[in-house]
Amino acid sequence: MPEMYFDVRWPDGATQRCYSPSTVIQDYFTAGAQYDLADFLERSRTALGIAGERVREKFGFFCTGASGQLEQIEETARVRAFPAGSKVTVEALLDADGATR
Repeated sequence: MPEMYFDVRWPDGATQRCYSPSTVIQDYFTAGAQYDLADFLERSRTALGIAGERVREKFGFFCTGASGQLEQIEETARVRAFPAGSKVTVEALLDADGATR
């Protein structure tokens, strides 16, 4: 599967490199774009769910990397308790080798 990464800047300025086992992420995020926190979380749930299912279709099992990444994203949002209206920036979309998409 063509895995990829997406770099996220949270509302508090912290950055996180996130993993996807599929390029479907690029259908939901654009490098440089800002998303309302709730929208970012919903897009992450959808895209990583699809990515995990693509792995299931190809290999016969759901990708724990996709579900684990979603758990990390949701945990970050929950623990840091960002205020309503906070923005998340997707800074980059990257191939597995680190090349920018």
